[in-house]
Amino acid sequence: MSVNELYTKFTRVWIPDPEDVWTAAEITRDYKEGESVLHLKREDETPLEYPVGPKSNPLPFLRNPDILVGENDLTALSYLHEPAVLHNLRVRFVESNHIYTYCGIVLVAINPYEQLQIYGEEVINAYSGQNMGDMDPHIFAVAEEAYKQMSRDERNQSIIVSGESGAGKTVSAKYAMRFFATVGGSANDTNVEEKVLASSPIMEAIGNAKTTRNDNSSRFGKYIQIGFSRQYHIIGANMRTYLLEKSRVVFQAEDERNYHIFYQLCASASLPEFKDLSLTSAEDFTYTSLGENIFIEGVNDAEDLKKTREAFTLLGVKDSSQGNIFRIMASILHLGNVEICSERGGESCRVLKDDAHLMHFCRLLGVELKQMEHWLCHRKLATTSETYVKNMSSKEAANARDALAKHIYARMFDWIVEHINRSLHTSSKQHSFIGVLDIYGFETFEINSFEQFCINYANEKLQQQFNSHVFKLEQEEYMKEQIPWTLIDFYDNQPCIDLIEARLGILDLLDEECRVPKGTDVNWAQKLYQHHTSKAQFQKPRMSNTSFIIIHFADKVEYQCEGFLEKNRDTVYEEQINILKASQLQLVADLFHEKDDAPPSKNSRVNVRAAKSTPRAPNKEHRKTVGHQFRSSLHLLMETLNATTPHYVRCIKPNDFKEPFSFDSSRAVQQLRACGVLETIRISAAGYPSRWTYPDFFSRYRVLMKKSDMTSSDKKLVCKNLLGTVIKEPDMFQFGKTKIFFRAGQVAYLEKLRADKFRAACIKIQKTVRGWLQRVRYRKIRKTAITLQRYGRGYLARRYAEYLRLTRAALVCQKQYRMVRDRRAYLRVRKAVVTIQAYAKGMFTRRIYWEFLLHHKAMIIQKSVRGWLQRKKFKRARNAAIIIQCAFRRMQAKKLLKERKIEARSAQHLKNLNTGMENKIVQLQRKMDDQSKELKTQNVQLQTANVSMGSEVNKLRKELEQVRGQRGEGGQLTSLQDELERLKAELQEAHALRKRLEEEHGSEKMSLEQRVEELEKENSLLKSEKEEMNQKILQQTKNSQDMDSSVSQTEVSLQKELDAERQRYQNLLKEISRVEQKYENLKEELSLTKFQPGHMRNPSNQSSLESDSNYPSVSTSEVGDTEDSVQLVEEMGVEKAAMDISLFMKLQKRVRELEQERKRLQTSVDKMEELAKHKSSEPRSPTSELEIADLAYNNLKREELESENKKLKNNLNDLRKSIAERAAQNNSSNELQDGYNLLLSQLKSANEELDARKEEMLILRTQIVKNAQLQEKNQQVQQSNNAPEAPEAEVPEVPEVTEVPEVTEVPEVPEVTEVPEDKEEALKAYQGLTESKSIQQDWCYLNEDGELGLAYQGLKQVARLLEAQLQTQSRQHKDELEALHTQIELLKADIEKKQEILNYTMSLSPEAQVDYSVQQEITRLTNDNLDLKELVEKLEKNERKLKKQLRIYMKKVQELEASQAAALSSRSRPELSRQVTVQRKEKDFEGMLEYYKEDEALLAKTLITDMKPNTVSATVPCLPAYILFMCIRHADYINDDEKVESLLTSTINSVKKVLKKNSDDFETTSFWLANTSRLLHCLKQYSGDEVFMTQNSPKQNEHCLKNFDLAEYRQVLSDLSIQIYQQLIKVAEGIIQPMIVSAMLESESIPSLAGVKPMGYRNRSSSMDTDGPSSYTLEALIRQLGQFHSIMRDHGLDPEIVGQVVRQLFHCINAVTLNNLLLRKDVCSWSTGMQLRYNTSQLEEWLRGNNLYQSKAAAILEPVIQAAQLLQVKKKTSQDAEAICSLCIALTTQQIVKVLNLYTPLNEFEERVTVSFIRDIQTRLQVRNDPPQLLIDTKHTFPVLFPYTPSALSLETLHIPASLGLDFLVRV
Repeated sequence: MSVNELYTKFTRVWIPDPEDVWTAAEITRDYKEGESVLHLKREDETPLEYPVGPKSNPLPFLRNPDILVGENDLTALSYLHEPAVLHNLRVRFVESNHIYTYCGIVLVAINPYEQLQIYGEEVINAYSGQNMGDMDPHIFAVAEEAYKQMSRDERNQSIIVSGESGAGKTVSAKYAMRFFATVGGSANDTNVEEKVLASSPIMEAIGNAKTTRNDNSSRFGKYIQIGFSRQYHIIGANMRTYLLEKSRVVFQAEDERNYHIFYQLCASASLPEFKDLSLTSAEDFTYTSLGENIFIEGVNDAEDLKKTREAFTLLGVKDSSQGNIFRIMASILHLGNVEICSERGGESCRVLKDDAHLMHFCRLLGVELKQMEHWLCHRKLATTSETYVKNMSSKEAANARDALAKHIYARMFDWIVEHINRSLHTSSKQHSFIGVLDIYGFETFEINSFEQFCINYANEKLQQQFNSHVFKLEQEEYMKEQIPWTLIDFYDNQPCIDLIEARLGILDLLDEECRVPKGTDVNWAQKLYQHHTSKAQFQKPRMSNTSFIIIHFADKVEYQCEGFLEKNRDTVYEEQINILKASQLQLVADLFHEKDDAPPSKNSRVNVRAAKSTPRAPNKEHRKTVGHQFRSSLHLLMETLNATTPHYVRCIKPNDFKEPFSFDSSRAVQQLRACGVLETIRISAAGYPSRWTYPDFFSRYRVLMKKSDMTSSDKKLVCKNLLGTVIKEPDMFQFGKTKIFFRAGQVAYLEKLRADKFRAACIKIQKTVRGWLQRVRYRKIRKTAITLQRYGRGYLARRYAEYLRLTRAALVCQKQYRMVRDRRAYLRVRKAVVTIQAYAKGMFTRRIYWEFLLHHKAMIIQKSVRGWLQRKKFKRARNAAIIIQCAFRRMQAKKLLKERKIEARSAQHLKNLNTGMENKIVQLQRKMDDQSKELKTQNVQLQTANVSMGSEVNKLRKELEQVRGQRGEGGQLTSLQDELERLKAELQEAHALRKRLEEEHGSEKMSLEQRVEELEKENSLLKSEKEEMNQKILQQTKNSQDMDSSVSQTEVSLQKELDAERQRYQNLLKEISRVEQKYENLKEELSLTKFQPGHMRNPSNQSSLESDSNYPSVSTSEVGDTEDSVQLVEEMGVEKAAMDISLFMKLQKRVRELEQERKRLQTSVDKMEELAKHKSSEPRSPTSELEIADLAYNNLKREELESENKKLKNNLNDLRKSIAERAAQNNSSNELQDGYNLLLSQLKSANEELDARKEEMLILRTQIVKNAQLQEKNQQVQQSNNAPEAPEAEVPEVPEVTEVPEVTEVPEVPEVTEVPEDKEEALKAYQGLTESKSIQQDWCYLNEDGELGLAYQGLKQVARLLEAQLQTQSRQHKDELEALHTQIELLKADIEKKQEILNYTMSLSPEAQVDYSVQQEITRLTNDNLDLKELVEKLEKNERKLKKQLRIYMKKVQELEASQAAALSSRSRPELSRQVTVQRKEKDFEGMLEYYKEDEALLAKTLITDMKPNTVSATVPCLPAYILFMCIRHADYINDDEKVESLLTSTINSVKKVLKKNSDDFETTSFWLANTSRLLHCLKQYSGDEVFMTQNSPKQNEHCLKNFDLAEYRQVLSDLSIQIYQQLIKVAEGIIQPMIVSAMLESESIPSLAGVKPMGYRNRSSSMDTDGPSSYTLEALIRQLGQFHSIMRDHGLDPEIVGQVVRQLFHCINAVTLNNLLLRKDVCSWSTGMQLRYNTSQLEEWLRGNNLYQSKAAAILEPVIQAAQLLQVKKKTSQDAEAICSLCIALTTQQIVKVLNLYTPLNEFEERVTVSFIRDIQTRLQVRNDPPQLLIDTKHTFPVLFPYTPSALSLETLHIPASLGLDFLVRV
């Protein structure tokens, strides 16, 4: 792009400013190339003519678009230059309060001078495992990148933290080490990570001090290597220090302090252990009072000393050694206070006599006072021939004293560092390490000395390494993307480094001058001028001969030569050192042993390979100089850094006044130039700094494409076509494999084109909208004008209408008058004409009528004649047809007669005739016998009737004679008169009685009226008292409500305390489990050291395919059974059961079944009664007394059954009424509960009645059978007595019966093979059998040869069989007919119901119709589902029943075989006439399992260790728990305490081993959590405690433990359940945690909402984890949650525990999502808020769909929901601020402010959140007492509760599948 295109009107630029370094301006006139002036306008609207020249004053820098300002990465800026970097940092730091910003591979950290809550453990967890660039910039992100590259690339890493004093280097390094200690914690109990962190307070105490720029400035450099094992756990560390500022020990500038340790000791001088140090206030010592300010605001030195001592203790420094360290430190303070007085005119000096501080110094260090006093003022000079002692002046003695103090402190510092390294050293082999370099940054002051020279020398080396590394990364990125690589020119500071360290460099000349006896700083300066003046990096100042200038990479620095030689020599007199070597204190003597010539230890070096050759080693005699030592250590450091992958942290000091979040641009620019950030920007800008992936570029800039370009599916080709069209210069971009690379400024140009496109679209939209508004306005004006016109015209029209109306009225009047006059004349004429016409028409009509009448009569005559003729014709034809038919039939009859005659002559006919005659003869004989019997009876009856009639006639005759005699007498009239008088008297008495009664009642009425009045008065009094009482009651209720509220508050507080206590207890359990885990690990390690590892295979005889049944092994009753339903209702509670529609419908269906059962019983009873009546009507032989008694008993039973059936019918009617009332009045919960109570009571009673009815029916059946047997026996006895001469062969054999058979025994009957099951068939069979036996004595007489009898007997049996079949068919037909009628009635009712529903539906609105139809469909499907479930359950029950019967039959078969075998030996017994089978009664199973003590290990192995959850998936949930408890019950039953204890202990240990082995298996953990909790519930349920027995059945109460109280084991199991629950949560969170961020924040649940912004190149290839997890969608997360829920539900885990698990998982989802939202600027946008709100709603829908909404899991998501709403709401006015404050109640103030600061517009048309709005929010939220924590603790665990849930399962019904291999268990 040309200059004319870039510098146009409204373009914003940066211009230099003397105060702010750079200031913004806007071009007001298009610039033409070649013009000398650029017309600008400042931000304060002042115009400016900016001069432009090709060389002296180039065009100003262009500003980036607003959408790019505030980016996380400076390289994401389109225009990369100094003002853009400075402005981006200022916006992020001041407006958004973000202290971290990426600049390519560099993390820029600005010191906020304020404690921020962004370094907690939850923040570490949030950054752990994330790619660098995925989240907001942070020191933890750099540390995670180093840790990840170390583990992925297996290459050592280094983090280089640099910056000037006060920029925050030490804090950044400390937080980086804290991250490594948290993420890579040690695998054993060595606590290496704690020791690494503990070294920080020690090093800060002895190496940090207060300066004018920083209250905690590190006065030395350090490099800490943190070693890691192959599992990347911390195993050790090592520390190297550089250039301790020893001069601070004896001198501090104004407002500065000495090292912290001195002030800590002085602050703690009053402690008993420090009394011996003789310390006082720091103001009393020279070395601590030179800065004139011994305090630091907000710092407690005494508390810091406690932390220092704790750190020493943690690092293994004994108390005695700590005391010695503090003695040496205190001795340095006393040494500084030793006064030296001059003598002899200053040529000599002495120490004051009895100097207390010198005495304390010698006492503390254990040296001789006189010697130290002498050698402080004297020195020894040695020549070639002799040695002599020389006096020192007071100045020389003071210098020597200070040098000694510095030397002692330096040696003490080195000893502490060495001891720390020994403490952090490990014997394990180090696999890799991460080094953290905390080193001083580039420094320049007014007076720069030897320390600044060494610091800047080190920074030159580091900058060279930094430049080469940045260049290398750029080259790797270009080569990976296959971009043509061109060499980038960057600054190389090798000449400056050679100036310092090369041969005859500055350091060589300094060491050479130090060797000269009379060497001075001036001579050294002159040598520098002679050797280096010609070099470009060296300059000589014009006005000084004792200083020199070096041009460093950051700035020119002038160094003062004074003191260089002294500091380089670091001279200490040997005599003083020898005195210290002879100290009685061993530590002091050890400090000053010569170690300079000893070779360095192996632990202090790193086995690395240098990147390039090191400079030649200097001579040996130079080793002791400070410069030489520093150069050697620096070379070693550079070797280490070159052998590692470096990561850079540049700390910036925003201002010199330590004001929080105050940004000084000039100071920041100075540091940015010095730390190499701008160099990084320059290198990036020289290549292709802007990088876009093809999908992101397509998504961002597709608005620039044409519709035809977007049809292609190849986005890469589409992007290439677009760039070829938009950017004309091909060198401005390059296409890589996965990215597009742009030159600087091209992204801004594309953003400008995109903004222009959007602006044009907006203008078009605005144009259209404004046109529409104008049209609306025009239409409104036009409508108003038309309305006015309409009203005006209407007024004129109304006036004209009035005139027309009057005119028309006159015309009407005239018309009416004329019309009346003419009408009257017309009517007269008309009346005359009508009269004439009437008479004429009448005459003509009468004529026509007579003519018609004559015609009609003629037609009648014709009709009659014609009919007679036709009838006559028909009769003739019919007679002829009859004659023909008769002739034909006669002919046919003749043929038939001829055939019959022929047939009659045949033998077959005769045979058939005889057969029929035999039957007829038999019938006639029977009829004759019957008629003779009837004749006899009728004769007898006639005789008796004649006798009775004769007596009656005689009686009537006598009465007639008496009546006739009375009639002859004449006193009848008299009797009538007497009767009349008597009646009158009675009437009078009645009147008198009535009057008397009226009088009595009148008086009583008066008294009653009086009484009523009195009662009314009393009633009024009672009403007043009632009102008073009501008022008192109201007052009491108010008081009680107040008390209730206070009580509820107390309960809430107690509940909170209980939860807190439970949380603490569970945390202790977690800690115990962790300790146990460590103990197990140690045991495993010990076993591994003893035995060689090898693969061992455990024998297994288990197979999930060996199961012989896929159905549950417990014979539970079906769900539809009444008892189970009632019990289920009792367990659930009436109110809950009332809300359970499925249970209610089951109960209704059971009621219908009971009603059908009652009807069936009633019909059977009626049939039995009819049969009994029929039998009683038949003539029978006399029965015995026993039979009469049995019949009477049967009658009584039938009467009782009838009465009880009536009761049952009444109960069922009441039940129907209650159900109907519930359906009609289902508004009140109390009525609903009462209805259900009635329902339950009636169901119970109906069930009991049904059971009793069944028992009585069985008794009745047996009684009937018994009566039939007795009758049969009597008839047989009678037959044998009456027919003794009958042949023996024809008498049926009767078995001998010595006594009355039992109810269950049935005698053997010939020719009967099976017993009918139906009652009626059984009765008929017995009747037929009895009849057949009763007539056996008669049929043999019918014919002598027996043929007729046999034929009769066969026909009778055939007829009986046919009759029975006919009756059976008729009965079946009748039943089918009744069923069809019932079905028709049901269908009719259903049709009527559907018709009503249809009518009701048609009356509704369409929307209501849809809702109603959906509701009806749901109800129908629910009913169908319940029916199907019941059908399946019934089928399963029948199958189980059949299997159980099969097992019983198998046992019976076995017993029968055994009994038959026993019967073979007893056949010789003569007294038994038939075989009798005695069945063994099956022993009831008591729900216990017995095992041998030797099988306990096998039981634990089979049931726990080798158990797989899918093995028992088809059986009862928690089957292992039930089996274990049944074993415990048997041990308790036999009172074996050792067995109980051993079994429980082995069970708990086995469960722990299984969980340890499957520590990451959710299914196994869930399985054993369910079984452990179920075993705990069983121990409670069967413990015998009344608290746990309230819901037990009587059978379950019988199974309670008898001998042992297992309360302690219940507590152990409860603790184990809590541990398993915590492991379950850990496993589940570990599975879903990698899915949360991608599913909740990154996946596009709603397409086309996500926006893309320039992201820089933080996500370069080396920063990405190529092996990381793929992106997850919300559906995958919900699917995983559903899988968890189904597993827990299938394992039978309690619903309450499932709800708690889901609640904990939702807390994890909420915490991780919100934490990532608070740490990622790229997701804080309106579109992300919309996506997040949709995702949370989907999670809520999942909760509702799985009936988990009541688990409080939805409330856990409230912070995320409010954060999503915060991203979506308007953020402008004060009303918006008020709405946000009231909306975001679940978010803390820090979280709200953080989200507002992170809010990022995706387009420039969106507005940023202003700083004033955020301040307004903060002001409004100040009243909140929110915690200072920013992020949510992802490790927080809610206290778990295990509610007691007893089992409804009876232990005796439990069946153990054979596939489990538990054959050694015996059922008891």
